[in-house]
Amino acid sequence: MTTPFDGSVTDTAAPTRHSSRTLAVVSAGTSDPSTTTMLANRVAEAAAKLAESRGFELGIRFVDLRALAEDVTSALVTQHISPELQAASDIMRDADAIVASTPVYKAGASGLFTAFFQVLDNDLLIGTPVVLGATAGSARHALVVDDQLRGLFSYLRTITVPTGLFAAPDDWTSREFGKRIERAASELVALVDGGFRESVRGESWSAYQHSYGSAGGTELGIDFDSDLMKLATGGAGR
Repeated sequence: MTTPFDGSVTDTAAPTRHSSRTLAVVSAGTSDPSTTTMLANRVAEAAAKLAESRGFELGIRFVDLRALAEDVTSALVTQHISPELQAASDIMRDADAIVASTPVYKAGASGLFTAFFQVLDNDLLIGTPVVLGATAGSARHALVVDDQLRGLFSYLRTITVPTGLFAAPDDWTSREFGKRIERAASELVALVDGGFRESVRGESWSAYQHSYGSAGGTELGIDFDSDLMKLATGGAGR
């Protein structure tokens, strides 16, 4: 998927009292109801309340990966991007922050979850604050967030909040788990309120390594009329 974003930011200021920001909530939960989706929604609700207390609105947009399973698989195999998958990519591109939640299968993140982020353009999420969450039937999978998810999101050059969230069945009735959700939400809102993403994209975009085509070709600023590029493409140099 290509995106027209080229690092140009028109408003690099931190949110004002009357401004609005967008939170993308991504869930790879496959059941209905889903504890994975429940976890993501609890973080989003906490973040929205904290944002309101800071004087700005945090609008929530939900990306249900269960509904995109066939589209994600097709994109991996054929590189065909469906309109629905492109719409999800656009939500991710425009989001000021992300909550990403996955179930754990066989001591690892959901294949659907990782596949979705693998088909996104490499430059799409640079500088975006992210809360990472995972759910499983046993507490022995608690390290999946730090051991697996942080590496993936580091590669995508997001900024993950310090508090990772993992929920086993016993956690849902734990007061301490509720406190962890509040802490993760407050870390996310602080990054959004401080304008971290806007600052990175507005001032440091050119300092990142970009892959050709990862932002529609505009991310590299290549001069195709230069002697070197003419030579590389078989044209005549001066």
